[in-house]
Amino acid sequence: MSPTSSNEDLKEGTARRKPPGRTGRRSPLVRFLARRVLTALLLAVGITLVTFVLTNMVPGDPVSANLGQRALGDPAIVAQWRAEHGLDKPLPQQYLLHLQGVLQGDLGTSQQSHRPVLDDLAESVPATLELAGAAILISLVAGVAFGVIAALRRDRLSDHVLRVISLIGISVPTFWLALTAFYVFFYRLQVTPGSGRIDPGMSPPPQVTGLYTVDSALAGQWDVFSSAVGHLITPALVLALYTIGLLTRFTRSAVLEVLGQDYVRAARAKGLPPRVILFRYVLRSALVPIITVAGLAFGSLLSGTVLVEAIFAWPGVGQYAYKSATTLDLPAVMGVGLVVGGVYLVINLIVDVLYGVIDPRVRLQ
Repeated sequence: MSPTSSNEDLKEGTARRKPPGRTGRRSPLVRFLARRVLTALLLAVGITLVTFVLTNMVPGDPVSANLGQRALGDPAIVAQWRAEHGLDKPLPQQYLLHLQGVLQGDLGTSQQSHRPVLDDLAESVPATLELAGAAILISLVAGVAFGVIAALRRDRLSDHVLRVISLIGISVPTFWLALTAFYVFFYRLQVTPGSGRIDPGMSPPPQVTGLYTVDSALAGQWDVFSSAVGHLITPALVLALYTIGLLTRFTRSAVLEVLGQDYVRAARAKGLPPRVILFRYVLRSALVPIITVAGLAFGSLLSGTVLVEAIFAWPGVGQYAYKSATTLDLPAVMGVGLVVGGVYLVINLIVDVLYGVIDPRVRLQ
């Protein structure tokens, strides 16, 4: 074989090869995310089933809760009301109709407000999201900082003080703290505004996101922005105190565990600056348990603000859920259950994604 033909065969074989990175296999991170998204979709269907079953197991008759005594005495009116709300059909058929409506973006009509449940939730969810978002932001900044300081100054005075503060934050009941804060700072000292999201004489900003602080800033209404921030501070701090204590303890424990690892000792032996060791080695390794706790805490803040919202007259999901439950408004109760379940699904998905980004070992499992 001549050298010329050999070179031509070599060039042809090289041209047939696939370019680097196009092997037809997806990256580990893409496969990891695909599995998590598929799991989230399956769990979403399970949430609709669990929400429907638990709601219909609640003792009580929605007909009696929504109709007056005179209407209850008329079987025709009762039958008409049950037919209008789909309560005359078997439970499996009711669930299939409910699932079909959810897939189409229809959560039913509230039996109390006579409005679509989705419209009611579109007004109440942003209020709770704004409150819980401010609380978790405060918690992350303060809790992680306190935990790192306590770990770096282990068994010193500052460590003991921060541990006591975290224990107080976890132990104090949130409703008692909310009542005390409202009484002291608003009623006695008058240093914070009263209840609600803005001052009574102000009009809400043009709705874009439903968050008064964001919408007022986008509209350039800085007086409304100042009022919204003032009304937000006290309930957000009340909600954040428990999460601050929780994050302080978990951050301290996670950082102390990482500080004892061999690669941290090796980094110190190399003479790396303490700031580089802290941010590049210690915090990145300690972020996985911290993210887990923060995600669960944010989900609980979104779904467990009933008492704080009631004390501060905050028109959020907690208030809406309480009113719906006391009147046996089944479509509204199921709508709130779907929102809460969806919140946990989204947060867990975000946490899983952050796992894969921060720790490559997770995405390879």
